[in-house]
Amino acid sequence: MPQIDSQKKRVKTNNKAHMLVVSKKSAIKTAIKKVLAAVEANDKEAAIAAYNACSSKLDSAVAKNVYHKNFASRQKSRLQTAINNMK
Repeated sequence: MPQIDSQKKRVKTNNKAHMLVVSKKSAIKTAIKKVLAAVEANDKEAAIAAYNACSSKLDSAVAKNVYHKNFASRQKSRLQTAINNMK
């Protein structure tokens, strides 16, 4: 445990930032799963709506340096391909 006041504060702020990042990543994983579930159910309208929400969350995460831009691009491409290949 840190002894210096500034280090104590740093630990608190680091934990707070860590929890925010973990929360954002979890929300994105859930959004991706919703898109894939809609694709599995062959519900194109729901898949498109879920994709739009997921895409927005991915772009937001990239802007806040939670994920790399290539990760977001790859995920969006993968999800869009799944939607386009629906029958």
